[in-house]
Amino acid sequence: MATSLKIDDDLEDRVQQLAVSRQQSTQGLMREAIEQYVEREEARENFKQEALASWEDYKETGLHLTGDELRAWMKTWGTEAETEAPECHK
Repeated sequence: MATSLKIDDDLEDRVQQLAVSRQQSTQGLMREAIEQYVEREEARENFKQEALASWEDYKETGLHLTGDELRAWMKTWGTEAETEAPECHK
């Protein structure tokens, strides 16, 4: 699928200068930028959906961990004293 995009002259000049400095085509540079943007926004949306699902689960069950419990567990990551995730509670 071919898509065209109109950009102002200043931005076009900046893209061209960056493409030259990276020895890359302007199309490749723009494709890379769009791909990175879409990946970042997809990750942001996934995070948001996971947070909303977690909130709904909490409202239904009341199960949770406190911030202190989570931080204490995370401090063990990568150490010889690494522990399993603590149990959620009401």
